[in-house]
Amino acid sequence: MNVRRTATALPAAVMAVVAGLPGHATAAPAHVFRGDLVDLSTTTADPFGDAFAHLVMTPNGHGTLFHLRVKGIDPAVAGHSYGAHLHVGPCVAGDGAAAGPHYNVSTDTPPLVSDQTEVWLDFTATAGGTGAADTTVPFLPAPGARSVVIHAESTAPNGTAGARLVCLPVVW
Repeated sequence: MNVRRTATALPAAVMAVVAGLPGHATAAPAHVFRGDLVDLSTTTADPFGDAFAHLVMTPNGHGTLFHLRVKGIDPAVAGHSYGAHLHVGPCVAGDGAAAGPHYNVSTDTPPLVSDQTEVWLDFTATAGGTGAADTTVPFLPAPGARSVVIHAESTAPNGTAGARLVCLPVVW
């Protein structure tokens, strides 16, 4: 598994998005994660066998900006949408359950599930074998051994997105 974590300046496109937010002339330091995707179901074929991902997580005055890019997706699935979420646990090859539930900041019982209490990064695969998503959430996730899990389907309003296919380790 090839995983690197670095803190770095933001790519120009992300910097422009953050700078365009009201009250933000500059971006806060970012956490950057990139590497091969970890297969969560080694007995099931999926279109991410040769894929890798790049995630930029940037705190700002409105919460946190997430910028996800996936490359190396099988072009045969072009047009299919996938759910991707920040999970509370780590990536463990062959063990999708190890990633735990979605990271959720709701204090309600049961927790409120939405794109404002969780990090939802759904994307659609392109004919070029790529996928991309950006979102800003109104909170800063707590540090830990976490993961961005890519699911088999796009996210439903109740937060479900099908089987866990692959993940990117996100540890800070």
